[in-house]
Amino acid sequence: MLLEVIATCMDDALTAEANGADRLELITAITEGGLTPGIGLVEQVVRAVRIPVFVMVRPHSRSFVYAEHDIDTMALEIKAIVKAGAAGIVMGALTPEGKIDERLLERLLPLTGGLQVTFHRAFDELKDQYEGMRTLLKHPQITRVLTSAGPRPAIESVKEMAGLVAAAGESRLTILAGSGLRAEGITDFIQETGVEEVHFGSAVRYDKSNLSPIDPSALRMLADNVHRMR
Repeated sequence: MLLEVIATCMDDALTAEANGADRLELITAITEGGLTPGIGLVEQVVRAVRIPVFVMVRPHSRSFVYAEHDIDTMALEIKAIVKAGAAGIVMGALTPEGKIDERLLERLLPLTGGLQVTFHRAFDELKDQYEGMRTLLKHPQITRVLTSAGPRPAIESVKEMAGLVAAAGESRLTILAGSGLRAEGITDFIQETGVEEVHFGSAVRYDKSNLSPIDPSALRMLADNVHRMR
């Protein structure tokens, strides 16, 4: 089992690594679902921690449909993140019709320099997630999908999450369960869905608030429970 934790600053990154996180998702604007962090922070975090750092590439929070100038921005950000030494990119895009934007993927994925790519929760706005998985499987750079298995919180989508895990099967795609997970009952959730990776944000912060620092004791307790499932 692998535990990914959202980090929004250096303090988050250091606290997460010290208390059991296996990987970081580095973002800014957490209350907007995450946007691309400044490259200075990316460089600083990559130098400071030993665990993999996956960096969000999302130019705005208006939607997951991007204009040409947005794609230009994302291309520049990806190049800078690769140069900074990050381990992965987190990105996603949809067409106005609500399907995965393959034109954007075909332009941006070659810029990732061999880094792993997570397709983020734009996936949860798809009308047909199984069709979406088949689309993503055509792009070998994409190695995982961050999803709550639909519009509801992940903890309320056990059946749907198990279906996605089964559909991923022995393919290269890993289902990373996130959004709405709680430390309470996480072992049952893992057992019932078969997920091998979980993603936490507000649930490991003081007062369960996105804008609060990570609570070391809450994260350590969660990490111990998750790692016992290995």
